[in-house]
Order: sequence, then C-alpha cells, then structure tokens
Amino acid sequence: MMGMSGIRGLKIALGLTTAAIGLAAAPAFAQASPETNAEKAARAPGNQQDTDAPPASPAVAPEPQVADAPPLDTNQDGSAQDIVVTGFRESLSSAINIKRNQTATVDVIKAEDIAEFPDLNLAESLQRIPGVAISRVNGEGRNISVRGLGPEYTRVRINGMEAIGTTGGTDNSGGVNRGRGFDFNIFSSDLFNSLAVRKTATADVEEGSLGATVDLQTSRPFDYKKPTAVISAQASYNDLRRKATPRFSGLVTTSTDDGRFGVLLSVAYEERKLREEGANITRWTYGGFNGGFNAASTLAGYTLGQINYGSSATQTDYAGQALFHPRIPGLVTYEIDQKRLGAAGSVQFQPTDATLISLDGLYSRLDGSRAESQIQAISFSRSGTGKPQTIIRSGVVDANRNIISGTFDNVDVRSQSRYDILRTDFYQGTANLEQKFGDAVKFVGTMGYAKSEFTNPTQTTVTIDAVNSNNFYYDFSTRFPTIRPGFDVTNPASYTFTNGNSEVRVRPQTVDNSFKTAKGYLEWTASGLIKLKAGLDWREFRYSSTEGRRNAGETVVQTLTPAQLAAATTLHTDFGRGIDLPNGTPTSWLVPDIDKFAALYNIYTDPLYAVGRLDNATARGSYITVRERDTGAWGMTEFNLADAGIRLRGDAGLRYVHTNQVSTGYTGVGTSVSLLTAERSYNRWLPSANLVYDVTDTLLVRVGAAKTLSRAGIAALTPGGNLNISGGNRGFSSGNPDLKPTESTNIDASLEWYPTKGAVYAISGFQKDIGTFVQTLSVNVPFADLGLPVSLLAGSAASPNDIFTVTQPVNSSGGKLRGFEVNVQQPLTFLPGFLRDFGVLANYTYVKSDIKYLLSATSTATVTQPLVGLSRHAANATLYYETKRFSIRGSIAYRDKYLTAVPGTEGNSYNGTNSTTNVDAQISYNITDALKLSLEMINLTDQFNDQYVDATNRLNVLTHSGRQFILGARFAF
Repeated sequence: MMGMSGIRGLKIALGLTTAAIGLAAAPAFAQASPETNAEKAARAPGNQQDTDAPPASPAVAPEPQVADAPPLDTNQDGSAQDIVVTGFRESLSSAINIKRNQTATVDVIKAEDIAEFPDLNLAESLQRIPGVAISRVNGEGRNISVRGLGPEYTRVRINGMEAIGTTGGTDNSGGVNRGRGFDFNIFSSDLFNSLAVRKTATADVEEGSLGATVDLQTSRPFDYKKPTAVISAQASYNDLRRKATPRFSGLVTTSTDDGRFGVLLSVAYEERKLREEGANITRWTYGGFNGGFNAASTLAGYTLGQINYGSSATQTDYAGQALFHPRIPGLVTYEIDQKRLGAAGSVQFQPTDATLISLDGLYSRLDGSRAESQIQAISFSRSGTGKPQTIIRSGVVDANRNIISGTFDNVDVRSQSRYDILRTDFYQGTANLEQKFGDAVKFVGTMGYAKSEFTNPTQTTVTIDAVNSNNFYYDFSTRFPTIRPGFDVTNPASYTFTNGNSEVRVRPQTVDNSFKTAKGYLEWTASGLIKLKAGLDWREFRYSSTEGRRNAGETVVQTLTPAQLAAATTLHTDFGRGIDLPNGTPTSWLVPDIDKFAALYNIYTDPLYAVGRLDNATARGSYITVRERDTGAWGMTEFNLADAGIRLRGDAGLRYVHTNQVSTGYTGVGTSVSLLTAERSYNRWLPSANLVYDVTDTLLVRVGAAKTLSRAGIAALTPGGNLNISGGNRGFSSGNPDLKPTESTNIDASLEWYPTKGAVYAISGFQKDIGTFVQTLSVNVPFADLGLPVSLLAGSAASPNDIFTVTQPVNSSGGKLRGFEVNVQQPLTFLPGFLRDFGVLANYTYVKSDIKYLLSATSTATVTQPLVGLSRHAANATLYYETKRFSIRGSIAYRDKYLTAVPGTEGNSYNGTNSTTNVDAQISYNITDALKLSLEMINLTDQFNDQYVDATNRLNVLTHSGRQFILGARFAF
C-alpha cells in the first residue's frame, strides 16, 4: 500500500518529470496547431471538400479552429520534422488534437489502430485520463469516478445516446448494480474506436451528470479510407486460476467507390477463467452486539461488563468504551468463468453532399458463473445459540480497543458454497440524420433505443455447520489474519446439516434497464464568427427488478445423516496461492457440493425448497419499477472571434429540463400486501458557458461555468421496503421516492500548452458547489421496533430481539468539492538516436470535499467526512517506446483510499477501500505491415483489494485475483 510518504514521492516524481522534460525539450519545440477540420474532411473516403465530409462522431463534435498557426510537423525554421509516428503515439496525438479544438474541457482516447484499443477493458482505458479513477471487480475495471464523483454521478452515452449497463458482482464488491452507474466490463474494448470524457457542461449535451459525461463510439464505415478487414486471435492466462482461454475479434468494412455508401461489422468474443481469494470478515462489531459473549468469558484486564459493553440500550459510547471484534472472520475463494460476446454494426449512406444517414447497432452478452467457497466463524454474528454461547478463553486488546487476537470455545463454524449464473444482454440501435440546407443551416436528428437485461437465474447457497467448536483462534495483528478453526475442517464428521440451523438459499433475480430517446437540433452559421444552435430532446428510462426467495424459510431444510452429508460434499483445495499465509491457516476445507445436493436432495424440485416471488414477504421488496421521462429544450451560441482579430472562442447556452418520475414498490403487513405508487415532477434551468483564449499559437486559457444536476439512484426511488436475512446478516432497506436531484454549480479553469505535435502540458482547477446529495443512512434497530410482523421471520434463524441494520436513502446537506489536475504528455522526439522513440504521459489529480453526513434519521447530528467514493489523490503514468516495428509500454495507476459508507454500522465511524497501485505492460512487434504479435500483462503486482471499516482501519476484505497475460496475433488486410 502507498502511504502519505508514497504520495509525496509520487507528486515529487511527477513534478520533476514535468520540469526535466520541459527544460530539455524547450530549444527544440516547434510552433504547431491541430489538424484542421477541412484537412480531416479531405482525407475521408471519397471526400474532397467539406460538404462531403461525414459528420463527427457523437462523442466529440468539431469545434472552431485555432487561427494563424503554422502547419503540423514543422520546425521553428520551417523545415519538415523527421518524425516517425506509429500506432500508440499517433493515437495520443489525435486525441490531443481533439482536446485542443474543443471549447469545453474534453479528454479523448483514440484506438491506436483499426479497432484496437490499448487496453482490454474500457474502464482501464479511461483511467489514463486525468481525474478518472476506476474500481475493479475480479481484477477487471467495472466502474469509474471522475474528479472524485462516483459512477452514480457520471453519465455514459454510446453512439450519442444514454445507456445503463448492469452486471452482478460479489457481495463484497457491491453485488448487483441497481443504480445509474455504468458497468464497463459488459463490453470488449475491441468494439470501440474512441472514448471521450466531457468534464464541463454545454447546453447541447443532456443533463444528468455532476462528474462527467462519458461518450463511447463504435466504428463506422466512413472512418476508413479503403475496404478493410482485421482478424485477431489471443490466448489469455490467469496465474492464480492457471487456465488459458481464447479471445477472438474481427472487423470488416467496405464503401462504394464514390464514398456514398458503406457498411461495417465488428465482432469480439472472449472467455475468462479467474480466481479471487483471501479473507472476508463482514465488518467488525462491538462486544455487546447480538446479546454479547457468554458469561464465562475472560479477557485479561477487562470485566465481563466491559467485554459486553453495548448490550444495554443505554450503552452507546461504542468508540470510547466498547471492545470490537471481527463480525464473521473467514476465508473465501471465488472461481469465475465468463464468456463475453459482442458485435457492432454500422451503415452509412450519403445520397447527396447535403445528406448523411448513419445507422448503428451494438450487442453484447456477458455470460458467466461464479462458484464461492467460504469457511467462516458465524458464531460472532449470530444471536441466540451463537454469540451468547461463545466463550472468550483469552485474548489481546490493542490501543484501538480491538480484540486483535483470541482463543474461543463454543464457536459455530460454517462452511458455505454458493453458485451463481450471471447473464447480461445489452443491445442498442441508433439512427442519425444530418441534413444541410445550403451553406448556413443544418439539422441533426437522432433516435435510439437501448436495453440492458441482467438475469441471475441461479443463485444457490448451501451451508454446513460445525456447532460449538472449541479452540477457535484468530489473530489480526498482521494485515492478512491468522484464522485457525481448531478442528479438522476437511473431515465430513466435523459437520452437520440440520433443520433450523443449516441453510439452503435459492434467490433468482433480475434487473432490466431500458432507454428510448429522440432528439434534434438546428444549427445556423450566422457568420464566420458566430454559430447558433437550438434543439429539443426527449428521453424515457424504465427500470424493473425482481427476486425470488424460499417460501418455507432458508433454515427449513432436510436434516441429513453423517453419511448423507458426506455424499453431498467435496474438498475445496489449493487456497492461498500468492498469499503469505500465517501458520495454521487451512489451505483446504470441506464444502457443500451444490450439484450433488441438487441431485440427491432435490433442492430445485422438492416443495420444501419452493421459491416464492410476490407472495413471499422477503422477496417482494425487490419488486421495483421506475419510469422516468425527461424533456429538454436548449439554445446556445458558439463563436470564434479570430477573424475579427480577437483570439477568443467559446460557447454559451441555456438548457431547460422537465422530469417526471413514477415509481412502485410493495409493502406488506402479515398476509396483506399493497402496491405503492409514487409520482412527482420537477423542472430545472441549467445555464452553461465555456471560453477559450488562445494566448499564443501554442498556449491557451480555458474557463467554464455551469449548473448541473444528477438524479437519484434508480432503486432508491421505490416507495417499498425489503427485508434481508443471510446467515448472520440482518437488514431492512427501504426506498425514498421523494429524493431530490443532486445539483451543483461548477467553475473550471485550465492553462494548456501544446508545444509540439503530440505534446501537452496542462494544469486545471475546478470547484463544484453541491447543494444536496443522497446519503444512505444506516441505523441499528431491534426487529421488534421495526413495526413489522414477527411472521416475516418464520423459517429463518432470526429472532425478534435480533438487531437489524436499517438503511434508507435521504437528502443531506451538500458541500464544496475542490481540486486540480496536472497533465503531461510528451513524445521525446527531440532526444538523439533511439531515445527519440520514447514518450511519456503522466497526470496527477487532487480532490477534496468534506461533507456533513447525518448520523440519525431522528436527529440533526452530523459528522464531517470526505464525499463517499472520493479519492483525494489519484495519478497514473505511462512510459512507452515505439518504432515502426516494435512497441513496448508500461503503465502505473494509483488511487488513494476512499470511503464507501458514512456513517458505518455497529459503532464503526465509516467503511472504505484502501489505496491501490496497478501496473500493466504491453509489448508488440509488427512482423509485416499486416501481421502483429503482442503480449499484454495486466496487474503485474497482483494488487490486493483491501477494504476496511472505521478510522482505525479494521480489516473487512483482503482478496487478490492474480496476474493476467494475453498473447496474441493480429492480421489486417
């Protein structure tokens, strides 16, 4: 892990790198400007003038050009530069050109070659952009945050229209995505040719984001100069799972000789076999939680009353007087198998110079399974026959009041197997028309539909139990804990499977998201200085989710004899690869074999295990629907005053939006079930402006101001509630249909220097004044105080006296978010000999936002902490070497720790994730102009996923997923 000294070192290194490159390169810097739109149009297939040029990608529209700058690739004396640029370097240069031309703050990543991104995952590509940090699941990027704002505050558009993609994750990685955040691991990066991150708002871009709008663009036939075909084949290997899997992709495109009609199809397929394993603790709790420890417990220096502080309702000073212990100390392994199939197609038709029609389609299917094996001491989190029977024989308390190690008797140890089938189908179609009326007026219209269908048809969990085991030992004095169960965990005779104690959970679920959109605008070029735009847009978003739960209750099972249990179990082996395991940690343990349970004891067909849905009290809370309609109208002006002798360009506009939301959810008391419906509407005016002043041909100042809004998470808008009992976990969650949208007033400013082609030095500052945001408030309440019928607990291991964690989203006061970015990108072409083939890109982002969080739904008490999901420090750097034939690069990405929940539960101040440093590398060699070999290496340091609770950094999750190696060949013709 990188501490404060590491952060300081990283900042110093980035600063020295910037200064050294700047000083060394200054004498050789050329005066340069971006490639003009006219030059781009002339190079397009069949196009010789601007009127024939295909429209820009929806991701990044062309902007007014910098005036009076000399052409590219010239030295200061006017002679041509002798620079060889190939794939990766050329993609960086192209992206810089787009960034420089924009009046808004936009960062772009271009595919380095035909349908070839420099990263396997779109989120991993985006993390190279200043201000962007990613979160990973099973070693692969899943979500992004921009300038400290998490995925809920970031919109994603694909081919110009908004979309939401949903996948399922492990419980300790957030589970199923039920919000507005986009899961980037749905797609193979091979289907896209550009990514753009818009960090400042313009009136013509739909509202919905505080952090950024991310545009993903698939390839189109007019992007290519000639008929093209590409085939790629790769083998992928994970050194923890030790399995090799295939990856294939292909693209074919052609256009008519006159450049008026073109078609394109790209396909990508890959399989992944991964393993993630480590320690899974399920938070820490105070000694008196769930009834406290057995009265026979002894702990040197502490009375029984001190050990069990918090068992009385009057004892609430958890941080000051309570002793804390791990809630469910355990070990876990996940075996993940995935198949990802994607296809993108595009047809473009330009019947006249004034008309262009583009039809784009995208499909992706992420199909996989996850097998989970855990061994855990559930006794510490179980009331009744669990914790109240558990005896502390001895232990050590550290300075933070943690029972950091101890030996225990009468501990219930559980072995658990879970099997999930996870499937996401995403498909989208868009139609785009661009029609010119003379030289001054243009109409652009778009219609589209997108849908994400997530299904988890199989989510089955089976547990076996070793009840009242003696000599259980744990030690958390090292980051990876010692966990010694105290008995032979590989022997079937150590376990039982009994009615009322062991569990069979069957929980199929679904989440569907769909979007419809229709929008259009008129553009009038009033003069060479001013362009006017006005448009309308309409969007409809629909969300629905379902779930099934067992009718009889999850602890209602068929008691098995020792022989029957032995016939339905298997040995989980080889735990701890790549982990420096403490002595005594088991590397094998007996687990239920779910397939054998299903075959021998009919858990999918026996009425005892029947699954209910709306008729099931614990399942119906997941039946949520939301329909949201947003209607917008906007107008803006774009201007470039260069022809008037003023080096100023920019835009100013105003957007009006009307939002109507209708949400439903179920609530029930006993056998009475009611469907609740909530509806509301609101309007907002959102002004925006961006200015760019070109101080010189290579130096510019950029300023932006806007008011933005982000709507509350989808599932949070339900008027219903959901009861959840899983093992030792007890929870009740409810929605809030009255959640206000999060609004922000933003100011951005940057100074950017473009000394030569492919180079940029920039520093940016930003502030967001957030008026309100959505906080998930958690409180601990006995079930008897929830006002729910005791009948809901039938068939579970919970009792009315159990403490339930009750969560509800609420609006709390906002605050200011401030930060800055430093961005350096420099090809080292000014160096002699082979050194001129090197290049560097590096950036650093600092963000700070202290927010007041409510501590209780019944009081105004608050606590000030950073915004959830915000990493104060983030940085990444890439060093590359590239010639016509050979390329090698290495990248490092650092993300500071961030909070995931404030306040925490059970006396913990908050929950969070510790800092990460990921190192990737790639080597490629062009055997011929058409054939390239490559080796990609992902997560070379095998970075651990380290999650914690409380300011004292109590361990919650510590897992790793190994290194990934991809060897491949690519042929283009």
